[in-house]
Amino acid sequence: MSNIIIVFASMSGNTEEMAEAIAQGIKQEGESPIVKFVDDCSVSELLSYKACLLGAYTWGDGDLPDEFLDFYDDLDTIELNGKKAAVFGSCDSFYNKVGAAVDILIDKLSERGAEVVLPGLKVELTPTNEDIEVCKEFGRKFARSVTHSE
Repeated sequence: MSNIIIVFASMSGNTEEMAEAIAQGIKQEGESPIVKFVDDCSVSELLSYKACLLGAYTWGDGDLPDEFLDFYDDLDTIELNGKKAAVFGSCDSFYNKVGAAVDILIDKLSERGAEVVLPGLKVELTPTNEDIEVCKEFGRKFARSVTHSE
């Protein structure tokens, strides 16, 4: 069974690309992450894993995307004590609150008791090749934080 689940929302494919690269990095550390679109995942599924990564693009001037709202609200129904977590997402510096969805999710995970082990990863618009490598390294670091806590 996998120890890590990645749950994300993506409208243009940017955050999905990040999720895939992060998953590749995790696999390079010997883990087999489960990757799910937020609409295909219930918050209770997070309880079956040692660690979770949440990915969301920032909508408008600093909001969570609509497809993440129910999941976000449902996080209030579970406790994530003892779980490792991290957050990533694509953003647009055209807006004042760059990558605010990442910050919102970090705050919620911390509030629910998760240990957020990495700073939020924010990528401007479409990930470049360099951004993809950063995402893979993010995945490797996250996997190491999970395996070294066992």
